[in-house]
Amino acid sequence: MNQKQKTRLIIFDLDGTLLNTIDDLAMSTNHALRQYGYPEHDLPAYRYFVGNGITKLIERALPEEARKENTITQLRTAFVTYYQKHKTDLTHPYPGIPELLHTLHRQGIRLAVASNKYQQGTVELIRHFFGNNLFSIVLGQRENVPDPAIIEDILTFTAIPKSETLYVGDSGVDMQTARNSALTSIGVTWGFRPRRELEVNGANFIADSPEEITVWI
Repeated sequence: MNQKQKTRLIIFDLDGTLLNTIDDLAMSTNHALRQYGYPEHDLPAYRYFVGNGITKLIERALPEEARKENTITQLRTAFVTYYQKHKTDLTHPYPGIPELLHTLHRQGIRLAVASNKYQQGTVELIRHFFGNNLFSIVLGQRENVPDPAIIEDILTFTAIPKSETLYVGDSGVDMQTARNSALTSIGVTWGFRPRRELEVNGANFIADSPEEITVWI
């Protein structure tokens, strides 16, 4: 695909797309592992542990023989308790992201966030780093709400058709989400996963810097 589309809505992934959260995610997971006597991991490993929500992050970080529901639940609670207090210690927007968001907002394009992070953490991070006025709707994982519903809820809330919506993310999961939702996708290379992962998962476009996103609107 190499043609522009009329764009009225852009849905952004959060971790690895808008914010570099990997250090705080790693520190929080290692804290939970340490509390329960499990081995910790170096930072590079977390680039492949993240991407499918906290429960999956904890599961991947645990030794295979320890990946039992009760253990995962215990560590998830320890993670969230720590992360709530420390989620902005090392996290920061990627260079050029604040400028991009303000540019898009001034152009009248509506902005949304769809994240696999739990809802409270997602909302608080967006508010902390970007304020309350840039995004029309911010959705993370909600109890008893399946992940695919996030995109449909955003589209319903904004009343903007899929043909006028872009989805921006940094992982194969994000590209699959866009494809499964029949949205045009932009994969970004400054996040947690390599360009090749974006390509093999069907990214319609690939951006090497935030300003490149404006080319396809």
